[in-house]
Amino acid sequence: MQPTKITSSVKRGDWAHGFGVEVFYPGTVLGRFDSGIGAIGRIDRALIQPGHVIAMHPHKDDEIFTYKRAGRMLHLDTVGNREEVNPRRLMMMNAGHSFQHEERVIGDEPTQALQIFLRPREADLEPKVQFHEMDAGRSENAWRLLVAPQDATFEVRAQAWVRDAHLDAGRCLCLPERSSPGIVHLLFLFSGEVRVGDQRMEAGEFYHLGDSTAVVGALADADIVLFTTDTQAPVFTGGMFSGNVARG
Repeated sequence: MQPTKITSSVKRGDWAHGFGVEVFYPGTVLGRFDSGIGAIGRIDRALIQPGHVIAMHPHKDDEIFTYKRAGRMLHLDTVGNREEVNPRRLMMMNAGHSFQHEERVIGDEPTQALQIFLRPREADLEPKVQFHEMDAGRSENAWRLLVAPQDATFEVRAQAWVRDAHLDAGRCLCLPERSSPGIVHLLFLFSGEVRVGDQRMEAGEFYHLGDSTAVVGALADADIVLFTTDTQAPVFTGGMFSGNVARG
Protein backbone atom coordinates (compact mmCIF):
# COMPACT_ATOMS: atom_id res chain seq x y z
CA MET A 1 0.00 0.00 0.00
CA GLN A 2 1.04 3.62 -0.49
CA PRO A 3 2.28 5.29 2.74
CA THR A 4 -0.47 7.35 4.42
CA LYS A 5 0.31 10.38 6.58
CA ILE A 6 -0.92 10.33 10.18
CA THR A 7 -1.69 13.85 11.38
CA SER A 8 -1.55 14.83 15.04
CA SER A 9 -4.94 14.82 16.75
CA VAL A 10 -4.01 17.05 19.71
CA LYS A 11 -1.47 19.83 20.24
CA ARG A 12 -0.86 21.07 23.76
CA GLY A 13 1.28 23.90 25.08
CA ASP A 14 3.81 26.00 23.20
CA TRP A 15 7.11 24.45 22.11
CA ALA A 16 8.84 27.82 22.53
CA HIS A 17 7.76 28.28 26.15
CA GLY A 18 8.26 25.40 28.54
CA PHE A 19 6.24 22.49 27.25
CA GLY A 20 4.81 21.42 23.92
CA VAL A 21 3.41 18.09 22.80
CA GLU A 22 1.82 16.66 19.66
CA VAL A 23 -0.38 13.58 20.17
CA PHE A 24 -0.75 11.06 17.34
CA TYR A 25 -3.48 8.41 17.38
CA PRO A 26 -2.39 6.15 14.51
CA GLY A 27 -5.76 4.45 14.05
CA THR A 28 -7.32 7.70 12.88
CA VAL A 29 -5.65 7.20 9.49
CA LEU A 30 -7.79 4.09 8.90
CA GLY A 31 -11.12 5.78 9.63
CA ARG A 32 -12.17 3.01 11.99
CA PHE A 33 -13.59 2.86 15.49
CA ASP A 34 -10.19 2.09 17.06
CA SER A 35 -7.80 5.00 17.71
CA GLY A 36 -4.81 2.63 17.75
CA ILE A 37 -3.35 0.13 15.34
CA GLY A 38 -2.69 -3.26 16.90
CA ALA A 39 -0.53 -2.73 19.98
CA ILE A 40 0.42 0.85 18.99
CA GLY A 41 -1.99 2.99 20.96
CA ARG A 42 -0.60 6.52 20.90
CA ILE A 43 2.61 8.45 20.14
CA ASP A 44 3.44 11.76 21.86
CA ARG A 45 6.13 14.00 20.35
CA ALA A 46 7.42 16.32 23.07
CA LEU A 47 9.75 19.30 23.40
CA ILE A 48 10.24 20.31 27.03
CA GLN A 49 12.45 23.15 28.21
CA PRO A 50 14.91 22.77 31.12
CA GLY A 51 13.41 23.22 34.58
CA HIS A 52 9.96 21.95 33.59
CA VAL A 53 8.38 19.34 35.87
CA ILE A 54 5.65 16.91 34.84
CA ALA A 55 4.16 16.21 38.24
CA MET A 56 3.48 12.74 39.63
CA HIS A 57 0.64 11.15 37.67
CA PRO A 58 -0.83 7.65 37.24
CA HIS A 59 -0.73 5.09 34.47
CA LYS A 60 -2.67 1.85 34.24
CA ASP A 61 -2.36 -0.88 31.62
CA ASP A 62 0.07 1.16 29.51
CA GLU A 63 3.45 -0.06 28.20
CA ILE A 64 5.40 3.20 27.80
CA PHE A 65 8.72 3.51 25.97
CA THR A 66 10.56 6.83 26.39
CA TYR A 67 12.68 7.46 23.30
CA LYS A 68 14.90 10.54 23.69
CA ARG A 69 16.88 12.31 21.00
CA ALA A 70 18.14 15.23 23.12
CA GLY A 71 18.16 16.48 26.70
CA ARG A 72 18.19 14.90 30.16
CA MET A 73 15.34 13.97 32.44
CA LEU A 74 15.13 12.77 36.03
CA HIS A 75 12.54 10.00 36.46
CA LEU A 76 10.93 9.26 39.84
CA ASP A 77 8.23 6.67 40.44
CA THR A 78 6.15 4.82 43.03
CA VAL A 79 8.20 1.64 42.77
CA GLY A 80 11.27 3.45 44.14
CA ASN A 81 13.27 4.47 41.05
CA ARG A 82 15.14 7.77 40.83
CA GLU A 83 17.03 7.58 37.53
CA GLU A 84 18.31 9.82 34.76
CA VAL A 85 17.02 9.23 31.23
CA ASN A 86 18.88 10.64 28.21
CA PRO A 87 19.61 9.68 24.56
CA ARG A 88 22.05 7.00 25.72
CA ARG A 89 20.05 5.81 28.74
CA LEU A 90 16.51 4.87 27.74
CA MET A 91 13.53 3.62 29.73
CA MET A 92 10.50 1.36 29.43
CA MET A 93 7.66 1.65 31.96
CA ASN A 94 5.42 -1.42 32.04
CA ALA A 95 2.67 0.20 34.10
CA GLY A 96 0.48 -2.84 34.68
CA HIS A 97 -2.23 -2.64 37.31
CA SER A 98 -0.92 0.48 39.13
CA PHE A 99 1.95 2.90 38.60
CA GLN A 100 2.78 6.60 39.02
CA HIS A 101 5.78 8.65 37.93
CA GLU A 102 7.19 12.18 37.74
CA GLU A 103 9.55 13.68 35.15
CA ARG A 104 11.91 16.61 35.73
CA VAL A 105 13.86 18.14 32.85
CA ILE A 106 17.40 18.71 34.09
CA GLY A 107 20.52 20.24 32.59
CA ASP A 108 20.48 23.16 30.16
CA GLU A 109 19.22 21.51 26.94
CA PRO A 110 15.57 21.02 25.95
CA THR A 111 14.29 17.46 25.95
CA GLN A 112 13.21 16.13 22.55
CA ALA A 113 11.49 12.79 22.83
CA LEU A 114 8.78 10.41 21.76
CA GLN A 115 6.58 8.94 24.48
CA ILE A 116 5.37 5.71 22.91
CA PHE A 117 2.23 4.18 24.44
CA LEU A 118 1.87 0.49 23.58
CA ARG A 119 -1.13 -1.65 24.47
CA PRO A 120 -0.48 -4.75 26.57
CA ARG A 121 -1.82 -8.16 25.61
CA GLU A 122 -3.99 -8.16 28.76
CA ALA A 123 -4.95 -5.98 31.73
CA ASP A 124 -3.67 -5.92 35.32
CA LEU A 125 -0.13 -7.16 34.70
CA GLU A 126 2.60 -6.66 37.30
CA PRO A 127 4.19 -3.17 37.09
CA LYS A 128 7.92 -2.85 36.42
CA VAL A 129 10.42 -0.33 35.01
CA GLN A 130 13.40 -1.07 32.74
CA PHE A 131 16.48 1.12 32.17
CA HIS A 132 19.35 0.47 29.79
CA GLU A 133 22.56 2.31 28.91
CA MET A 134 22.92 2.06 25.14
CA ASP A 135 26.30 1.58 23.48
CA ALA A 136 25.60 4.62 21.29
CA GLY A 137 23.05 7.39 21.00
CA ARG A 138 22.02 6.18 17.56
CA SER A 139 22.46 3.29 15.12
CA GLU A 140 24.39 4.14 11.96
CA ASN A 141 22.73 2.99 8.72
CA ALA A 142 21.21 -0.13 10.29
CA TRP A 143 18.07 -0.96 12.23
CA ARG A 144 18.55 -1.20 16.00
CA LEU A 145 15.92 -3.30 17.75
CA LEU A 146 14.98 -1.48 20.95
CA VAL A 147 11.62 -2.96 21.98
CA ALA A 148 10.13 -6.40 21.34
CA PRO A 149 8.19 -9.16 23.11
CA GLN A 150 11.54 -10.92 23.59
CA ASP A 151 15.23 -10.80 22.60
CA ALA A 152 15.46 -7.00 22.60
CA THR A 153 16.89 -4.30 24.84
CA PHE A 154 13.44 -3.68 26.36
CA GLU A 155 10.66 -6.19 26.82
CA VAL A 156 7.09 -5.19 25.98
CA ARG A 157 4.14 -7.35 26.92
CA ALA A 158 2.55 -7.06 23.48
CA GLN A 159 3.20 -7.98 19.86
CA ALA A 160 5.02 -4.75 19.09
CA TRP A 161 8.53 -3.86 17.93
CA VAL A 162 10.34 -0.50 17.94
CA ARG A 163 13.51 0.09 15.91
CA ASP A 164 15.56 3.17 15.13
CA ALA A 165 18.30 4.14 12.70
CA HIS A 166 20.35 7.11 11.55
CA LEU A 167 20.58 7.08 7.75
CA ASP A 168 23.24 9.05 5.92
CA ALA A 169 22.09 10.84 2.78
CA GLY A 170 21.99 8.39 -0.12
CA ARG A 171 21.77 5.29 2.07
CA CYS A 172 18.81 2.89 2.14
CA LEU A 173 17.25 0.37 4.50
CA CYS A 174 14.79 -2.41 3.72
CA LEU A 175 11.82 -2.75 6.02
CA PRO A 176 12.00 -5.85 8.26
CA GLU A 177 10.41 -8.97 6.87
CA ARG A 178 6.79 -9.58 7.83
CA SER A 179 6.64 -12.70 10.03
CA SER A 180 2.85 -13.03 9.86
CA PRO A 181 -0.02 -11.72 7.67
CA GLY A 182 -1.09 -9.20 10.34
CA ILE A 183 2.23 -7.35 10.51
CA VAL A 184 2.19 -3.63 9.62
CA HIS A 185 4.80 -0.86 9.89
CA LEU A 186 4.60 2.81 10.88
CA LEU A 187 7.46 5.29 10.43
CA PHE A 188 8.26 8.51 12.31
CA LEU A 189 10.90 10.87 10.93
CA PHE A 190 12.69 12.78 13.69
CA SER A 191 14.96 14.75 11.38
CA GLY A 192 16.07 14.90 7.78
CA GLU A 193 14.19 13.71 4.70
CA VAL A 194 13.46 10.23 3.33
CA ARG A 195 11.53 8.54 0.55
CA VAL A 196 9.46 5.36 0.89
CA GLY A 197 8.17 4.22 -2.48
CA ASP A 198 6.86 7.36 -4.18
CA GLN A 199 6.28 9.19 -0.88
CA ARG A 200 8.68 11.89 0.29
CA MET A 201 8.70 12.37 4.10
CA GLU A 202 9.96 15.35 6.07
CA ALA A 203 11.06 15.91 9.68
CA GLY A 204 8.25 15.60 12.22
CA GLU A 205 6.03 13.50 9.95
CA PHE A 206 4.47 10.14 10.84
CA TYR A 207 3.30 7.62 8.24
CA HIS A 208 1.37 4.36 8.18
CA LEU A 209 3.24 2.06 5.80
CA GLY A 210 0.87 -0.88 6.18
CA ASP A 211 2.22 -4.11 4.72
CA SER A 212 4.59 -2.27 2.38
CA THR A 213 7.89 -3.90 1.44
CA ALA A 214 9.32 -0.65 0.06
CA VAL A 215 12.83 0.57 0.86
CA VAL A 216 13.46 3.62 3.10
CA GLY A 217 15.94 5.89 1.31
CA ALA A 218 17.54 8.98 2.87
CA LEU A 219 17.38 12.14 0.73
CA ALA A 220 19.24 13.95 3.53
CA ASP A 221 20.80 12.70 6.76
CA ALA A 222 17.82 11.31 8.69
CA ASP A 223 16.88 9.95 12.12
CA ILE A 224 13.98 7.51 11.86
CA VAL A 225 11.90 5.39 14.25
CA LEU A 226 10.03 2.34 12.94
CA PHE A 227 7.04 0.84 14.73
CA THR A 228 5.84 -2.66 13.89
CA THR A 229 2.82 -4.49 15.27
CA ASP A 230 0.80 -7.62 14.60
CA THR A 231 -2.75 -6.43 14.07
CA GLN A 232 -4.07 -9.97 14.52
CA ALA A 233 -2.59 -10.43 18.02
CA PRO A 234 -4.73 -9.81 21.15
CA VAL A 235 -4.48 -6.38 22.82
CA PHE A 236 -6.15 -4.72 25.79
CA THR A 237 -7.71 -1.48 24.54
CA GLY A 238 -8.64 -0.02 27.93
CA GLY A 239 -5.27 1.37 29.00
CA MET A 240 -5.29 4.81 30.66
CA PHE A 241 -3.23 6.47 27.88
CA SER A 242 -2.71 3.70 25.33
CA GLY A 243 -6.35 2.65 25.19
CA ASN A 244 -8.98 3.28 22.54
CA VAL A 245 -10.18 6.87 22.99
CA ALA A 246 -12.86 6.42 20.34
CA ARG A 247 -14.97 4.06 22.43
CA GLY A 248 -17.55 6.59 23.54
